[in-house]
Amino acid sequence: MKKARVFVTILLVLVVATASVFAQGGGEKGDKVYTLKLSTQLNETSPMVEGFKQLAESVKARSEGRLVVEIYPSAQLGSDEDVIEQALQGVNVAVLTDGGRMGNYVNDIAIIGMAYFANNYDEVLAVTQSPKFAEWEKELSEENEIRILSFNWYDGGRHFFLNKEAYTPADLSGQRIRTPGAPAWAESVAALGATPVAMPWGETYSAVQSKAVDGCEVQLTAALGARIYEVLDYMIRTEHFQLINGLIVGERWFQTLPEDLQTILLEETRAAGEKNARYVQSKIAETEKQLVEYGVKIIEPDVDAFVKASDAAYEKLGFGDLRKEIYAQIGK
Repeated sequence: MKKARVFVTILLVLVVATASVFAQGGGEKGDKVYTLKLSTQLNETSPMVEGFKQLAESVKARSEGRLVVEIYPSAQLGSDEDVIEQALQGVNVAVLTDGGRMGNYVNDIAIIGMAYFANNYDEVLAVTQSPKFAEWEKELSEENEIRILSFNWYDGGRHFFLNKEAYTPADLSGQRIRTPGAPAWAESVAALGATPVAMPWGETYSAVQSKAVDGCEVQLTAALGARIYEVLDYMIRTEHFQLINGLIVGERWFQTLPEDLQTILLEETRAAGEKNARYVQSKIAETEKQLVEYGVKIIEPDVDAFVKASDAAYEKLGFGDLRKEIYAQIGK
């Protein structure tokens, strides 16, 4: 009887130990569940957030539940800069970012966020598939611990929103315009005639109300989602930035994933990015119509004057020759 109890005890220990091994990834591919928290400044109504939710579903399905992507809109995890810093420390976070912010780590990549660098999504998408972009991607990974999952998410062109009409860069003189706090963005906005003011997007509405800024430059989907039409009357159709975005994670966290989950995350993020970009493109006209219905008056400016003015930013940041090199690579 005593021997039987000892046998049962040993059997139970073995069962618990085996279960523990599998819970920690001891199966053929491992049963451990990995969680990635995806952060964005965009709110719940954004078409891009809808794309992130679809991404989460496809990743979960393909990984059979071993990789879970949780979506945190409206800057719930903090500012983009804060979340990028968390990613660099190895935290399981991803953040929607842009070339301007990535220029803080690899200077030349900031050019994709410069004014009038590209005329549409397909042009800037071609840049992200160029040899030059591959160099930047490698440098971000190997020297800065930043892994690009995909850089093909698109949120449309950006325009100025003001409480006055503006037709030329001279009309923006003295206008304090909210813009992200990266040199490529700030210098571009300054070259276009305005005074750039860096602040988180979520503070823009109240900043206009308090007259801390006179306006902003932003894509239509974000303007609608943030109800910016309640405090700004005019949209100046400059389309000065083509807002292509990337999803990035820290290289340190990425390397904790099993190889098959790395592949799934990369492939599904890239597929979801382009699919969502095409969806956003299809929504732009409808979004503009909604803004007009809410009372926004659209101004058709002298775009050629703005394009010409933008050259000053390329000269100041030393991007003139780089622009020529990239254009040669994409056949522009």
